[in-house]
Amino acid sequence: MTPNRLALLLPPALPLAPLLLALAACGETQDAGGKRDAPSAPLGFELAMAGAGAVGGEAAGTTSAATLVELTPEQLAEQIKAGNVRLIDVRTAEEVAQGAIAGAENIPLDQFDPAKLGPSDGRKVVLYCRSGKRSAIAGEKLAAATGEPVDVLAGGILAWEAAGQAVEKR
Repeated sequence: MTPNRLALLLPPALPLAPLLLALAACGETQDAGGKRDAPSAPLGFELAMAGAGAVGGEAAGTTSAATLVELTPEQLAEQIKAGNVRLIDVRTAEEVAQGAIAGAENIPLDQFDPAKLGPSDGRKVVLYCRSGKRSAIAGEKLAAATGEPVDVLAGGILAWEAAGQAVEKR
């Protein structure tokens, strides 16, 4: 295989290196007397994991599920009633026009910038979208910027409506 061809194949395979090394560690070894030894990590395993950016089993640059707090529609409704929520809908303006949770601000995901949210006014930010995927993306961005967990509506506005909660047309 030519060096140029190898250079094309190597980068896509690099993320698999820690997994392959971990699998290799699953094998058993035997000493000279034929006794089985406990599996151990192969030489350089820790270095490979560090090189891949893994810390505590999690790749660097990713956020853990702990950065997002999923609220049920009922929990969100209680918080809205208490008045301590800044609700942000990250759907498109067209989607919001079809119905939104009362009092929600619309900041589409493609325009969502945690730095532009401004300083906290004491209210807790809660994000939602149609099904929960886009709000999770926005929530991870916000959590990375603030270093704090971010609340999202689990299941998005679909779950909100399925729970019988009110939606206003805009």
